Amino acid sequence: MKHTGNNLADEVLRGDRRALARLITGIENGAMSASEALATLFPRTGRAHLVGVTGAPGTGKSSLVNQLALNLRQGGRTVAICAVDPTSPFSGGAILGDRIRMRDLAGDPGVFIRSMATRGSLGGLARATADVVKALDAAGFDVVLIETVGAGQAEVDIARHAQTVLVVEAPGMGDDVQAIKAGILEIADLLVVNKSDDPRAQNTVKALRAMLDLGQPGSDARRVMHHGRLVEVTAPQEVAPPNRPGWSIPILTTNALTGEGIGALVEALDAHRAYLRESGEMVRRERARLVAELENDLREALLARLLDRIDGAELDELVDRIAARELAPRAAVARLIDAAHLPGPPVQVDST
Repeated sequence: MKHTGNNLADEVLRGDRRALARLITGIENGAMSASEALATLFPRTGRAHLVGVTGAPGTGKSSLVNQLALNLRQGGRTVAICAVDPTSPFSGGAILGDRIRMRDLAGDPGVFIRSMATRGSLGGLARATADVVKALDAAGFDVVLIETVGAGQAEVDIARHAQTVLVVEAPGMGDDVQAIKAGILEIADLLVVNKSDDPRAQNTVKALRAMLDLGQPGSDARRVMHHGRLVEVTAPQEVAPPNRPGWSIPILTTNALTGEGIGALVEALDAHRAYLRESGEMVRRERARLVAELENDLREALLARLLDRIDGAELDELVDRIAARELAPRAAVARLIDAAHLPGPPVQVDST
């Protein structure tokens, strides 16, 4: 039977996991049926808690996600995992390393795991991640865990896809200066120091706390700019009550091998979601996320339409002239837009 967009959407809503897998494959491949199915499923989105898990390679993200899923399942919640892996230089697909660390979840009907290749995308996520997360949300999962590839300091795209961002650190990943300069910490809603059995774990906690502590010396109120707002920073293992003004960024310690600290981490995730809902921050973040997604989709659609209107030979000629330093890239852009007869104000270019 041929799977149209509407048929595929109906099967996903009925809980057919194979249909969900086919839909995600179609999303990654840009299939028209997948676009149709997503349009049908979109009104059913917005119910799942979208949790981003990010951090440098080697911090134990995959093992932590495995423990989080196990804990959530024990509490009766269904879990979908979208694990973004590096692209294979040979096949172009995902290496699937995350699956190896999630063997404990195999066979559980309440868990769905999908690995995705970055396919050259930067920022720690794949280009299709946003649409895949929509599909998982519409499929009825209570929590969607989005694990990034582990790109390091510049891996901040997850902040535009997740409602709660969990940044994982580990002892021995760098000195105090590394913790201070790592811009990835600025997107954290929760900070987790994994591998708590390491003797250096408490030093890592202290370094992170020092990085967050921008308050007056000797003052109990420690504040830091977070998501454009001034918020208070708590001591380790504390979670701000949902009705407290602002959000206190907790620093928690876990051991993903033994499960130590995972229960407290789940409580912190739930507390953050409650804060987002009761403070109105959830609506603001959702709107900002949709604006960013709309701008990105519009940019890609316009680029595709522009390239479709441009003669390939003309494009090659412009590239050759740019390579020969005869034409500036911005001037070439102006010529391409004019050649495509796109409406709008002229592109400003240098006189050179």
